[in-house]
Amino acid sequence: MRSSFAKSIYVGAAVLGLAGLSAVTTTTASAKSYATAGSYTALTKGQNVLVNGTNAIYSKPGTVKGAKVVASKKTVAKLAASKKSNDTFYAYGTKTTNRGSVYYKIVTMDKKYRGYIYGGKTAGTFAGGIKTTDTLTTAAMPANKTVYFANPGTKNVTWSAPKYTDINATKSVMNTTPFASDALTITSAATKTKEGSLYYYVKDAAHPTVSGWIYSGAVSATKSDAAKAANGLTFNYVEKSTGKAISSSVTEFAKGDTQTAETSLKAAGFAWHLPAGYSLVSDTDTAATFGNSADKDYLFKKGDSVTVYVKANQSALLQMNKVVLNSNMTTEATPYLKFPSEVLAKINADTFFTQPSGIVAEASDINTHLKSAGADEFVVSTGKTDSTGKTVAYKFTLATADTVKGTFDSKNAKASAATLYYTATKGYTTTTTSTSAFTPAN
Repeated sequence: MRSSFAKSIYVGAAVLGLAGLSAVTTTTASAKSYATAGSYTALTKGQNVLVNGTNAIYSKPGTVKGAKVVASKKTVAKLAASKKSNDTFYAYGTKTTNRGSVYYKIVTMDKKYRGYIYGGKTAGTFAGGIKTTDTLTTAAMPANKTVYFANPGTKNVTWSAPKYTDINATKSVMNTTPFASDALTITSAATKTKEGSLYYYVKDAAHPTVSGWIYSGAVSATKSDAAKAANGLTFNYVEKSTGKAISSSVTEFAKGDTQTAETSLKAAGFAWHLPAGYSLVSDTDTAATFGNSADKDYLFKKGDSVTVYVKANQSALLQMNKVVLNSNMTTEATPYLKFPSEVLAKINADTFFTQPSGIVAEASDINTHLKSAGADEFVVSTGKTDSTGKTVAYKFTLATADTVKGTFDSKNAKASAATLYYTATKGYTTTTTSTSAFTPAN
């Protein structure tokens, strides 16, 4: 039994020995399966590159022990298909393994992904999972090479290179507002290779540090309102009777840094941009007109805002829509739109009625005003003659005041569009200007 026991111990020890030897052998073999990488070498000149989706990106050369995935092949494939310049890569360093594989250290233009990717077997060439690229493509120059900042401010400023086309691209200026009036000269044009968006390189002769690349949509052939406002006056037109803001306009100074109200605004060529249908409250009272100072020698300086008080033109206070009651013309035409074209042209013409003088504030005043203006009754000749040789005409007479339709604002002395009803009588005339020459038809 002792012999048997001893034998079993020996055999067991032998088995354990073989197992231990096997473990050592496996560890040694596994260690030999990893590659080793040489020292990091920075590229003398960085290179813009694109990934092709065949290789993942690692924290260190992928075959070296401890390498972790930074971007999987699936993620890299999406980056390869991207049409955004921020997904372009920049290669700036390299490591070569003991197996002769070259790995490049790369980073996206937006700094989101950074790591090593296989780049082939020859240092200095870009193969494997990457290829070189030009981030900009030369474009045709525009016909007009003198432009201005379209929207001065902190957005769409000038850059040393279009954003995400160069890893070292920086803004030439943080805010273009102070340079809103500067004339810019386009000297180069290019499109982003991925997006196809157009950029210009502009030179600012007045302020050279502002020169740089800018998106083409951020420049304009004319100065912006902001630029004009900075070099002149902003006119805010306000209706005097209601205090309602009507519109605004900007006018640059014609000359000098400061101008007086009268000499600059009236005599020195400042362009007035009064709202359509409005006129100045006063042409002589500076305080009432400009709302700044009773002193007519008030000095305006660049960047000032001026309140201009205006009033609605009387001709715009009443819009008359003309409708004819055809009770006695049922056999001739219904409604008046069926009249001969030469009659229609006169009835529908905007200048046919003389606008009433003064302000029509109440419906009951309509007849009085129209009569004084000669629009309560009028004759229109058709220009056609009947079998007797008489010229056919129509006399239109305004109906009574209670048939007038419209909304009137007596408080503000204004009237909205009013519908005026006329009755029509067929007859004959030898003139179109005198109702006395009108003879009703039998």
